Amino acid sequence: MQPVEIRSRDNPLLVRLRKLAQDSTAYRQQGAVWLEGDHLLRACVERGHALQEVVVSESGWQQPALRVLAGQGTRQVLVPDALFRGISALESPAAIGALVAVPAVPGIDAQAASIVLDRLQDAGNVGSILRSAAAFGVRQVLAIKGTAALWSPKVLRAGMGAHFGLRLIEGLQPDDLAVLQVPLLATSSHAQQSIEQARLPQPAAWVLGHEGQGVQPGLMARCSLTLRIPQPGGEESLNVAAAAAVCLYEAARQRGS
Repeated sequence: MQPVEIRSRDNPLLVRLRKLAQDSTAYRQQGAVWLEGDHLLRACVERGHALQEVVVSESGWQQPALRVLAGQGTRQVLVPDALFRGISALESPAAIGALVAVPAVPGIDAQAASIVLDRLQDAGNVGSILRSAAAFGVRQVLAIKGTAALWSPKVLRAGMGAHFGLRLIEGLQPDDLAVLQVPLLATSSHAQQSIEQARLPQPAAWVLGHEGQGVQPGLMARCSLTLRIPQPGGEESLNVAAAAAVCLYEAARQRGS
């Protein structure tokens, strides 16, 4: 395996990768994302997604494990450490990254257990929710327009590889959810019934709302069940990513029992 060496900062591939690393929505025009770090690359490969150009720093190329991983790509590119740092959006660059095509946008699976993201703004929250969805067996995530870009670099890092095991559809309007044939569920601190007291419908779609405004009223009105997460510590509300993990765990627990 002989890598192609690039030593110019102005090389078209490096220009493209910098754009993808720094612009949260560049993937929508380019149809690809920049994945950085061996964990993300392995998660991508293990779930059957192909690596395109794999870029490795000169110091990274000295590591046998990274050379083997680079061999999974259609082309291997070797760059000086300084050029790799120029691509990286991380404080400590990971020495390897790859260009990966964004999966084709599928249609909504009307009967799938789902998560609906209603205008969530924080990329870290969105990525954490994707990770919880993958962990608890929910394979479809539907993002209402106004939600942080699902394939942005920050969401990808927070998702820790979960993206490649999920059906992700973004840019939706609330009316697009009319095709769902599963009940919509939401949480509210004002709900009478707590989540552990309810017999949760299976499958269902959990609706998670904007960090400050919550679920928009029209969408909340579509929910067939609104539940409260008990908080004996007295806090007013949970972070939305924490609330999502609680809901998905309880649904999985009830399925198992």
